[in-house]
Amino acid sequence: MNRAKARGIAVAASVYDRHMTTQLAMFNPFLPSFLADPYPHYAALRAQDPVHRSLALQVWVVTSFAESEAVLRDADTYSSDLRVATSPLAQALNQQRNASPLGHVATVLNSDPPTHTRLRSLVNRAFTPRTVEALRARIETVTGELLDAVPAGGPFDVMTALAQPLPVIVIAELLGIPAGDRARFKRWSDEIAATTRPMVPQAGIEAARRATTELIAYLEPVITRLRAQPEDDLLSALVQAEESGERLSHEELLAFAILLLVAGNETTTNLIGNAMLALLRNPQELEALRGEPELLPRAIEEALRFDSPVQTLIRFARRPGRLGERTIQAGESVLIALGAANRDPARFVEPERLNVRIERERHLAFGLGPHFCLGAPLARLEAEIVLGALLERWPSLSLAGEPARGGTFTLRGLDSLPVAG
Repeated sequence: MNRAKARGIAVAASVYDRHMTTQLAMFNPFLPSFLADPYPHYAALRAQDPVHRSLALQVWVVTSFAESEAVLRDADTYSSDLRVATSPLAQALNQQRNASPLGHVATVLNSDPPTHTRLRSLVNRAFTPRTVEALRARIETVTGELLDAVPAGGPFDVMTALAQPLPVIVIAELLGIPAGDRARFKRWSDEIAATTRPMVPQAGIEAARRATTELIAYLEPVITRLRAQPEDDLLSALVQAEESGERLSHEELLAFAILLLVAGNETTTNLIGNAMLALLRNPQELEALRGEPELLPRAIEEALRFDSPVQTLIRFARRPGRLGERTIQAGESVLIALGAANRDPARFVEPERLNVRIERERHLAFGLGPHFCLGAPLARLEAEIVLGALLERWPSLSLAGEPARGGTFTLRGLDSLPVAG
C-alpha cells in the first residue's frame, strides 16, 4: 500500500477516534499514545468491545483471552495462509509478499496442515530442546564477554550492550555464520522486521526486498556447500533433516533461515529489554528476584505476560465463525492482540501488576496450538541467562534515564534502556 493511502487511512481513523471515544473505544495503532503504551487502549477495548471491527485496518481485533485462545486453537476455521483472505489488510500483505524474492514459499509461520505439519516435523528434528539446552554454556560465555566490555563505573545501555547483540550472535552461530558477518545479519534482520508495521510505506517494502535478496545471495552458496559437506550447526541439521523420505526444499530452507534470523533476533531482544524495564520500574519485584534468584524462570514468564514482545498475531477466516457475539465471515482477517489477552482480568489476577512470585495461568505470549513458537525455549534461555548475569554483576542496578521505545505495534521493544549500577 502506498504512503499517501496509508497516511489517509491513519488520519481518517484518528479523526474517527476523536469523535467516537466517548461512545466506544477504538483500535488505532497509528496513535503515538498507542505505540508508547497500548495497554490502556487494550483495557478499554476489551471492556467495551472485545471482538471489535477496526475501521483503521479493516480487521476484527480480538482482545479477550477466551476469544484469542479460541482463534488460536481452531486452525481449521482461522487459517495462517494469507491466500484465503480477502480483506484490505490481506491485500496489502499480499503486495508485500509478492515483492519478496521468496514470494509465497511456505514456512511454519504462514502455512496450514498438511504443509505446516510436514514443515514443523522436519524443523523440529533439527531444533530440539536438547539442541537448545546444549547452547547454555555458549550463551553464558557470550553474555559474560559482552558484559566485560561495559565501561566500569558509569551508566550503560542494556539494549546496545547486550539485548541487541546477543541474539544476533546466537542465531548467527546456530546458522554457522562467521563473526565478521554479524553486523550485516543485524541490518538485514532490522529491515525485514520493519515490515511488521501497519501500512508499510513503499520504501520500507523495497528495503526489506533488498535485504531478503542479499540474504538469499549470502545463504545459497552456504546451503550448497553444506549439502555436500555438513558441519556441526543448525543449518547443516536443517539441510540433512528428513521425515518419511521428505526434506526441506531449497526455497523452504532459505525461507526458514530468514524467518529464524528475524524472529530469533527481534523477539528475544524485545523480551530482554521489556523484562528488564518492567523489573526496574517495579523495584519491589526486582528486590524479590535479587533475594530469591530461583524465581528467575517464573519472572521471565511474568515478563512475557506483562509486556509481550510479540503483541499481535493474524489469522484469516477460511469459513464463517463465531467469536463472542460477532460473526466472522469467510475471507475476513482476525488480529489477535496477545498483549491485551495477557492482561485480561477474566484470566489473570491483578493483570496490570508485575508479580514475580505468583504462579500464573498459562499466557499467550508464544501463541498456542500447532503454531506455538518454535523458538520459545531458546528465547527463555537467553533471557534467563542475561537477566541473571545483570542482577549478579550489578546488585544496585537502576534506571539512568528515560528509555526510548522502538519496535512496531506488532513487535514491542526498546531502542535504548540506560541503566547504572
